[in-house]
Amino acid sequence: MARTTAADDGRGAAVGEEDLRRAVRALLGAHDPAATEPLEFLRARFDAGLAWVHFPEGLGGLGAPRALQSVVDAELAAAGAPDNDPRRIGIGLGMAAPTILRYGTDEQKRRFLRPLWTGEEVWCQLFSEPDAGSDLAGLRTRAVRDGDDWVVDGQKVWTSGAHNARWGILIARTDPGVPKHRGITYFVCDMTDPGVEVRPLRQITGEAEFNEVFLTGVRVPDAHRLGDVGDGWRVAQATLMNERVAIGGTVLPREGGMIGRVAATWRARPELRTPELHERLLRLWVEAEVARLTAERARQQLAAGAPGPEGSGLKLAFAGINQRASGLEVELLGEEGLRYGDWTMVRPRTVDFYGRDAGYRYLRAKGNSIEGGTSEILRNIVAERVLGLPAEPRTDKDVAWKDLPR
Repeated sequence: MARTTAADDGRGAAVGEEDLRRAVRALLGAHDPAATEPLEFLRARFDAGLAWVHFPEGLGGLGAPRALQSVVDAELAAAGAPDNDPRRIGIGLGMAAPTILRYGTDEQKRRFLRPLWTGEEVWCQLFSEPDAGSDLAGLRTRAVRDGDDWVVDGQKVWTSGAHNARWGILIARTDPGVPKHRGITYFVCDMTDPGVEVRPLRQITGEAEFNEVFLTGVRVPDAHRLGDVGDGWRVAQATLMNERVAIGGTVLPREGGMIGRVAATWRARPELRTPELHERLLRLWVEAEVARLTAERARQQLAAGAPGPEGSGLKLAFAGINQRASGLEVELLGEEGLRYGDWTMVRPRTVDFYGRDAGYRYLRAKGNSIEGGTSEILRNIVAERVLGLPAEPRTDKDVAWKDLPR
């Protein structure tokens, strides 16, 4: 692999843009996308370090700046190379992978990252619980050590894609005798193991994209633990920060996303316009553009390190804009906007938000203020950790979890 001669803050030669272009040409020369099976091509791309260019060598990357990923993606797209269907494996890409990279053992990284990126193994998130509400640290799912395994019992809820998943990132209580944030451990759970039951949760859209998951005597090897015993809250925070950036921090072109749909409807249907709707559209357009530029800046900052609490602000803005824009689209379309094509119970492989009608988008957007952290919790995070405002009183901070009132 050719390298540039510029030093990378004293640690060695940096991988530059031309290096990546040469690597892409070498990959395409050895694996013609038109003649190579998609999975074989994706595996070869990972092995060439062109999956996540900022990841270490041998783990799908080359240690290059994160910002150069777009160079690789553009070159491969122009060559007609297959992608890994990122919508289907978004939880693995946006949440599991960065957590495994940061806290996983070398063996865990080698085992999980390649099939995660190629889409051979789908991931889900086993965090939320019906009794904990927005207080994730109040979870009740227990994991008890039994030799080289942990025996897990409990219930998780709002688990997107669990019906398609092979693996789940799981947090469970391993020590009820300490305060709630300190007695949690983080695991990787095999969703095909005995004792794992996935039940659909039918949503307002009529579909069952979410699930509830029951864990009864599930044996999780200690080798599938991420981080230290009792340190699961810190590991989970890394997952959540990445999740919020993944949901709200996607870099879009101008008029990308939901605001583009509304603007297109406005231009195509002049008979629907009123001064009041025009003013609302302009305000939303400006708000969406500010959020887009903020997300671009956040992505540039992310290239220098792990995501911080700023991602909560991005996700909060994303949810509000999506909900107001989808509502405006329905209003612009009048009676047509009230139509909903197919209120059918299905368990989708992906969420096709923009490929559906306005009615679906309006209904599905309601979940944006819940998934990835409720808007109420995100406002607290922004207030305390970004703006530096006084924290809310927490009377249970130093109380053992087992002694908390139920």
